[in-house]
Amino acid sequence: MTVPPPPWRSAPRRRAAKPVLSQASIVRAALIVLDDEGFDAVTMRRIAQELETGPASLYAHVSNKEELAELMLDTVLADILVPEPDPARWDEQVKELVRDQIRVMAAHRGIARIAWDVPVPVTPHLLRLGEGTLALLRAGGLTLKQATFAGDALALYAKAYAYEASGWTWGEIDQAEVGERGKQMVAYMQSLPAEAFPNLLHVGEFFSAETAQERLEFALEAFLAGLKAMAKN
Repeated sequence: MTVPPPPWRSAPRRRAAKPVLSQASIVRAALIVLDDEGFDAVTMRRIAQELETGPASLYAHVSNKEELAELMLDTVLADILVPEPDPARWDEQVKELVRDQIRVMAAHRGIARIAWDVPVPVTPHLLRLGEGTLALLRAGGLTLKQATFAGDALALYAKAYAYEASGWTWGEIDQAEVGERGKQMVAYMQSLPAEAFPNLLHVGEFFSAETAQERLEFALEAFLAGLKAMAKN
C-alpha cells in the first residue's frame, strides 16, 4: 500500500521543460545578448549559455556566427513597414522608409555594425525592403538603373547614420573623451588664420546633438530633390 505524504509537505517540483531550440529562438537569444552586452559578446558559446544548452546544438540551426549576424539583422528589419508606392508622394515615402531603417537599427545595440559587416545580405525581410525601395523610386519616374544606384546610396547613408546614432544611444562613444577632444579642436581651429578658412572656422555651431535630426532631414531633402529633377529629364 502506498502511503500518501503529509498534507503540510510540498510536492516535489518538476524542472520546467526547456523551450524547443529553433533558429528563431537562437536569434532572439542573440539579440538579447547583443542589447545587454554588445556585439563582441555575441558568440555561439554565450548564446548557448543563454539558452541553457551546448554550443554544438546551435549549429543544427545556424551554420556560423556570420549567418547568425545576418539573421539578426533580418529580424530587426522585419519591423519596417514597406508602403505601397504612391506616385503622388513617392519622395515622402522614400524618406519615411529611410527614417524607419535608421530607427530600427539604432534601437538595437550593434545592429548597425552588423549591417556594415554583412556586405550583400540576402534574407527574406532584406529582399522585401530592397524590392520595396526600388518600387518607390520607380514610382517617381526613375529608371531601374537610377533606382538601383539611388537605393544603394540611401541604404549606405541609413547604415552610416544609424551607426553613429547607436554609438551615442548605447554609450559606445565616450562622451567625456569626445567633449575633451572637442575643446582641443576648438582651440586649434581658433589658432588658425581666419582669412585662410573663412567658412570652415564657423561651422562648429552646426554640429551638435541638437542639429542631428535637422542634418538628416537636410540630407534626405537634398538627395530626393536631386532624384526628382533627374526623373524629369
